[in-house]
Amino acid sequence: MEIPFPIEFLVAGTPVSLQAKRRQSLDQWKSLVIAASREVLPDAHFATDRPLSVTVFYFPPGEMAGDVDNIIKPILDALGRHIYVDDRQVHRVVAQKFEPDDIFPFRAPSPTLEAALLAQKPILYVRLSDNPFEDLN
Repeated sequence: MEIPFPIEFLVAGTPVSLQAKRRQSLDQWKSLVIAASREVLPDAHFATDRPLSVTVFYFPPGEMAGDVDNIIKPILDALGRHIYVDDRQVHRVVAQKFEPDDIFPFRAPSPTLEAALLAQKPILYVRLSDNPFEDLN
């Protein structure tokens, strides 16, 4: 069954950096990302081969200790061969951290993004679309 894009999901917890010293922590984080994505995917779905865009918003409980760019690759790796065939299909990545004092009012947040805004922190919001140009028109 094809995935009905766009899809959005939340992952509770602190993302693990690509530079994590413990491989086990990285593997556990990837498993959390996969489990969260499965909640919004149809049963017996197959990985798409279409170009994609990925949006990642991280809402930490306080000032973020690491760099936002270091949390992206493990998330993309977790979604590969599960939502998409190869990460070369990812044409666009939008990533942003929203520390408690830096959150601004979104114009029209989706229900999933609204849930992230209201949720206990830390929480990660992930959105995948099969239209990499959707926000550029």
